[in-house]
Amino acid sequence: MQSLRCLLWRVSETVAPKKTPLSEEHVRLGAKMVPFAGWLMPVQYTSIVEEHQAVRNNVGIFDISHMGQLIVDGAGAREWLNTMLTNNVGKLDVGMGQYSFLLNERGGIIDDLIVYRIDEQKFLLVVNAARTDEDFAWLQKHLKEGRSPDRPSGGLETAAPCEITNRSADFGGVAIQGPRIAELFHALFGAGINLPPRNSIADFRFEGTTVSVARTGYTGEDGIEVFFRAPDAVKFWNASLEKGRPLGIKPSGLGARDTLRLEMCYPLNGSDLSPERNPIEAGLGFFVDLTKSNFIGRDVLLGTKEKGPREKLVPFRMKEKGPPPRPHYAVFEKGERIGEVTSGTLSPSLNWGVGMAYVSTARAKIGAQIDIEIRGQQFPAIIEKKPLYKKK
Repeated sequence: MQSLRCLLWRVSETVAPKKTPLSEEHVRLGAKMVPFAGWLMPVQYTSIVEEHQAVRNNVGIFDISHMGQLIVDGAGAREWLNTMLTNNVGKLDVGMGQYSFLLNERGGIIDDLIVYRIDEQKFLLVVNAARTDEDFAWLQKHLKEGRSPDRPSGGLETAAPCEITNRSADFGGVAIQGPRIAELFHALFGAGINLPPRNSIADFRFEGTTVSVARTGYTGEDGIEVFFRAPDAVKFWNASLEKGRPLGIKPSGLGARDTLRLEMCYPLNGSDLSPERNPIEAGLGFFVDLTKSNFIGRDVLLGTKEKGPREKLVPFRMKEKGPPPRPHYAVFEKGERIGEVTSGTLSPSLNWGVGMAYVSTARAKIGAQIDIEIRGQQFPAIIEKKPLYKKK
């Protein structure tokens, strides 16, 4: 259904890709492996459609060990992170998480991430695989420069001490998603153990070790993300597959992850989000707290909000059956080019071509008809309201 070329998401490999702690398990299960963000990852095991439907109707498990895990710790961690991220870290109680952005000085998106407050003065940042090293270097640079609310351009030391470490190589993770997640959680951790609330994280004992379970996900279904030390990865993966077999669990790859997230209009870093785009243009201003007095990129975002963005990211659905939209296809309205597709696929749930595109703000109206140029021919589409897929 999907072209593998489109699933590589603009990744070019100049060195041998890294392998996650679960790589041999993927091969054993017959996964088709592809290079992605510097890693060798499963794109599918059986079929993208089958794995997609397992997540929508039962439960699926994804390897997310390639994603970066950064720890910011110290008395000044919360205050300092609030100068680096768009969302308000100060609102997080211990055990809670929030979606946020790491921006450059132009307000462009270096990365989108989830930050969890895992202790009074300790935070876990789960970042995109392709951006891990860049994020770590960016944060280290500003920490060494002493960026604080009192020194927005740098200084000798931070207002209160903290340090950042990259634990990515020592930890792995899985995302388990689907409407039967509560049943699987109880099968793994015990019938009397409560599933964490949405957007929270907690530690649980599992077969002699401790794992962290976050109630988050990227598919639009209920689910958890579980983080563990790399040596425990195979044990947890296989236990999840064994306990989940009566629930219809399927190991799922990058292909299903992409179709699932696109139906929900969740953006993909490197395609829908980039250093040339800011969160307001991407329609994600909800995760930007402009009431904070200072964070990198704030002034640019404030100007964008006051003037209005030149372009907006909008979801669309094709009006006719035919070839699905793909990234970089041109968008037209009445013969005039008004934008470009950033993500596109054939939706397994809707059985229609769907996508997202940046288009001129004046043309970014729900219900407006646009045309997508596919292989030199224009096909009609409709700008839709988020999300494209709605649970019945």
